[in-house]
Amino acid sequence: MPIDARARWLEFRRRQPPRPPLERLTVRVRGLDFAVWRTPAPEAPSGPPLCCVNGGLLFGHRLLWPALAPLAQRRQLVLYDQRGRGESAAPPGVRASRIEFDGDDLVALRSAMGLEQWDLLGHSWGGGIAMLAAAADPAAVARLVLVNAVGVTGAWLPALNDAALARLTGDARARLAALSVAPLETPDLPAHAEYAQAFFPAWFADAAFAAQVAPPRGDSLTGAVLAARLRREGYDWSARLRDLPVPALVVHGVADVLPLAVAEQTAAVLGRARLAPLADAGHNPFWEAPDAFFTAVDAFLLEGRGAP
Repeated sequence: MPIDARARWLEFRRRQPPRPPLERLTVRVRGLDFAVWRTPAPEAPSGPPLCCVNGGLLFGHRLLWPALAPLAQRRQLVLYDQRGRGESAAPPGVRASRIEFDGDDLVALRSAMGLEQWDLLGHSWGGGIAMLAAAADPAAVARLVLVNAVGVTGAWLPALNDAALARLTGDARARLAALSVAPLETPDLPAHAEYAQAFFPAWFADAAFAAQVAPPRGDSLTGAVLAARLRREGYDWSARLRDLPVPALVVHGVADVLPLAVAEQTAAVLGRARLAPLADAGHNPFWEAPDAFFTAVDAFLLEGRGAP
C-alpha cells in the first residue's frame, strides 16, 4: 500500500493542542547578535530546556518551527538562527566561515542565557552542529537527539546527488538533473539556493506529500560559504566525537535519501548512542512519521528523570 504521509501528519496535527507562543530574544555572544526564540516553560518541566538546531545551512529556525511544537508540552524549547542565517548577524570575514564556528556559538549561547544544562536536538546539518557543541561542552549537555543527521565524516556527500536523481521522477527529476553540482564548491548563493529547492522533493519518502510542500528559499551567504567548504574540503569529526560521554538517540527515517548506514556509523562512533530507525519516513520524520517520531524522542528525553 502506498504511503500517505500527509494524511498521517494531518491526523496527528488534529490531536495536538494549540502551539505555544515564541518569545524572541537577542543574545550577543562572540561579537555577534543572535536571534533566539523560546517557548514558555511548562509549570512542571520534565527536564532542562531543549535547544533545537535546524539544518539546511542556508536557512533559519523556521525549518523546525512549528514542526517541533509538540515537544513544548513537557519542556521549554529554545530555537535560534545560526550566524549569518535568518535574523542573526553575519560574521565579519564571512568567507572564512566554518561549521565548527557554529558549534562553538551554541556553547556560548547556552552560557549567555544562564543555562547550566540543556538537551540538544539537531536535524540534518544541525545534527552536525549539535554533535560539535556536545563534544565541546559535554558536561552541559544532558541528552542529545540527532534527527536524520549528517554523518561524522563527509563520506556520504558525494553520492547524494545520484541517489536523489534515482528517487525523483518527472518534472522534479528533470529540474535537479539540469543542475550541475560543480558550482556548489564555490560560495555562489544563487546556485546553492536553486539546488536546495530542486533537491527538496528527494528528502521525502512520499512524493505526493513532497509535491504539496513549498521548498524554502535559502538566502544566506554565510551558509553558502559553509556548504561550499564542506563539499570542497570534506570533513572528519570522528576523532572529536568518538565515545562522546553524552547519552544520544540517533533517529533516522529509513526511507531517507541519506542512507541509514550513515546513522548506524554515527551511533557506533558516539558510543553512548542508540539507533531509532523509523519506517516509511524520509529526511523529515516529524512530518512523515509524527507519532513514531515524537513517541521515541519524548521517551528518550524522559528517561531517568522520574517524569510521569
